[in-house]
Amino acid sequence: MTTRILLFILAIGLFAFVQSSDEPGVIRINLLGYRPASVKVAVWASLTDKPIGRFELMDAQTDRVVWGQQAGRAFGAYGPFAQTHRLDFSAVRKPGRYYLRTDDGARSPEFRIGEDVYDGTADFCLRYMRQQRSGFNPFLKDSCHTHDGYTLYGPMPDSTHIDASGGWHDASDYLQYVTTSANATYHLLAAARDFPGAFGDAHAANGLEGANGYPDVLDEARWGLDWLLKMHPTDDWLFNQLGDDRDHAGMRIPKEDKLYGKGFERPLYFASGTPQGMFKYKNRATGVASTAGKVSSALALGYQLLRDRQPDYAGRLWQRSQSAYRLGLQKPGNSQTAPGTAPYFYEEDNYVDDMELAAVEQWNASKATGAKAAEWQKHALNFARQEPVTPWILNDTARHYQWYPFVNIGHAELAKRLPGRERKTVTGFYKQGIDIIWQRARQNAFYRGVPFIWCSNNYTTSFATQCFWYRQLTGDTQYAALEQANFDWLFGCNPWGTSFVYGLPGNADTPADPHSAFTHLKQYPIDGGLVDGPVRGSIYGRLIGITLYQPDEYAPFQSRVAVYHDDYGDYSTNEPTMDGTASLVYLLAAKQAENRALPPAKAKPASTRKAAKPTVSPTRKRVGDKSTYFKGAKIRGDTSARRIALVFTGDEYADGGEHIARTLQKHNVRASFFLTGRFLRNPAFAALARRLLREGHYLGPHSDAHLLYCDWKNRDSLLVTRSQFAADLRANEAALAAVGWPPRVPRLFMPPFEWYNDTIAAWSRAEGWQLINYTPGTLSHADYTTPDARNYRSSDVILQSIRDYERRQRSGLNGFILLMHVGTAPARSDKLYAHLDALLTQWKEKGYDLVTVDAL
Repeated sequence: MTTRILLFILAIGLFAFVQSSDEPGVIRINLLGYRPASVKVAVWASLTDKPIGRFELMDAQTDRVVWGQQAGRAFGAYGPFAQTHRLDFSAVRKPGRYYLRTDDGARSPEFRIGEDVYDGTADFCLRYMRQQRSGFNPFLKDSCHTHDGYTLYGPMPDSTHIDASGGWHDASDYLQYVTTSANATYHLLAAARDFPGAFGDAHAANGLEGANGYPDVLDEARWGLDWLLKMHPTDDWLFNQLGDDRDHAGMRIPKEDKLYGKGFERPLYFASGTPQGMFKYKNRATGVASTAGKVSSALALGYQLLRDRQPDYAGRLWQRSQSAYRLGLQKPGNSQTAPGTAPYFYEEDNYVDDMELAAVEQWNASKATGAKAAEWQKHALNFARQEPVTPWILNDTARHYQWYPFVNIGHAELAKRLPGRERKTVTGFYKQGIDIIWQRARQNAFYRGVPFIWCSNNYTTSFATQCFWYRQLTGDTQYAALEQANFDWLFGCNPWGTSFVYGLPGNADTPADPHSAFTHLKQYPIDGGLVDGPVRGSIYGRLIGITLYQPDEYAPFQSRVAVYHDDYGDYSTNEPTMDGTASLVYLLAAKQAENRALPPAKAKPASTRKAAKPTVSPTRKRVGDKSTYFKGAKIRGDTSARRIALVFTGDEYADGGEHIARTLQKHNVRASFFLTGRFLRNPAFAALARRLLREGHYLGPHSDAHLLYCDWKNRDSLLVTRSQFAADLRANEAALAAVGWPPRVPRLFMPPFEWYNDTIAAWSRAEGWQLINYTPGTLSHADYTTPDARNYRSSDVILQSIRDYERRQRSGLNGFILLMHVGTAPARSDKLYAHLDALLTQWKEKGYDLVTVDAL
């Protein structure tokens, strides 16, 4: 009887998948795949109006059903489709290779679920950036545009020669713009700062193969910085553009362009702040701040990343960053690019976002404190309040690059520096813009709310990044599905079912015939290039000079809502851009670096709890990292840099908290505090935690319940399971969030009792945290000991140990992580924190820079 019932149920299931319309729908997915813990939604869409009832996830190796459920709400028509559904399979977390099928007979391409699905993708897109280099081009192993350029519109006589070689070509043409180059440079630098683990070191500074001790993303950013210095060679000279649309005379591989009537030189347009255009068309420039602000912020961030490695070069960056900022203040307004023989140019109409970011990076780079810091904060907030929401979001349209960059980076960087209410105000600006897009997006199955205007993929990348920054800054996950939908759109979950990045992923539908001389003339791959993306049918119909040279393989999916062609004749939708690709590099690095969720683990008896062999070496260093590691934990920074990170841990006691906070404030020093969940939940300590956050100190986890992870005598013997470890750490994160903790990058975690092993380090990385510990050699960590204990150390003994260590070591306390406790048991009346004022005074007199541990 049981067997008959089972066969009957199976027959019903099979029948459900046999019955289908004559025209099965299509299933659009993220061709790159999905992380186990991420939102996972595909879109089923049909040219007929018949909905579906059920969908199933299939194991691609066995063709067996893994999971299934009802398709849920029908979203109705969108673009070319008469009916659509969102297929949500977020509940599936098991890594593997899968495909989706629906009861109308539709089947998706195969895709993967795995923690590593985005690994290496940011590095892959750097290939396109290297290929876009002007001057020496490492892809071609040849040089181009080495004679640039002759000046126009400047205070010097027209046709004055200025060395303007280098930088990146803007798109598939060979024009070069400071506004896009500065934005691209900033994104690359920010990626190097925020997600260094996403990049390798396979190329030298000139782009040729060969490691040089710097991550490739920093090499690429340096190429941009070099050119920006040439574009801003003196305090009051700033150039805006190299070449003009005479460049569009025909497709060619870059070499030497004799197109402009002055030998091999190209025109170099000075940022005059007034309308420009050598021929029929003119721009509407009103100032220089939009360009000057972008240049200032990129150079300032470059200075911050390179000042310890290349101090002379970094000094030039800092000097020019400051002069560019002054130019922006002196000449507020928008510096648009110059048109030539056609009406197309970058029509930038805003600048306060650029000046906001520049002000924040001036603040960051100067390390200003006190009244000067308050002044920078005031400037940045003033700019932020003038443009809370990037205008294209409010208008649902824009002229070409009218409001650029497409995300206000300044809001994210400013929010990191602000306390409490002011921070919430700035993140609220992001939320306001995201919610506007969400109200549009929620109406369709693709969650598409970004308008289909020229370079829509750049807008999509920027908006996904804004969602990411908002989530990271606030912990608010209500827009997680919208954020993921915009990311998925770029890689195949769109009406055309194609990734918009050349060659990514491999063996999938990606652009094959882009508007590029490299592919069209020489069949060179332009790996990693992000193409412009779909535009409204009405926009496409009005553009000049578009001709399709091949049959349109996406013809059934074109509509007045949006058009996309994989045809080199369509420069509006299928031309890759340098700045769009650079912004995607940042987003891909962010996706790779996000928390990696752990599968549930079964507890083992205490006698059998042994350290599992990590799958990744816990002592692996990042390329170019001069820090010291032990068993996977960072225990010291660069010993060539005269910096100390003062670290405090807190669990049961906090008697020194207010004294420590006042002393740090007196010396304008920021320290790092690692606090347990039970410390943070103690009503008597919560106000202290909020004060520390408000005053700019680094806060991180120290385990929720101050667990002992491994045996004191047998370090390799674990006392916790992986699931216990993960649950405890996440509870600590929740307690931090409850007092207003903003997640910081890098995410640093100090283990309880400062005791751990290789496996704990690996588990920490899997949770998205880098383990750290104090630098051995002194007795500062013994400040908790009491007189009745065998290991008791008085404050005098501890202080002498610090002095002795500094005297004996050639590098002194350089890069030191020095640990103390926020409080100690009442039985210890000799408090080390009482000597903090004298310690800070001595260190400052000796030239040490006191920094938070994330800056070490």
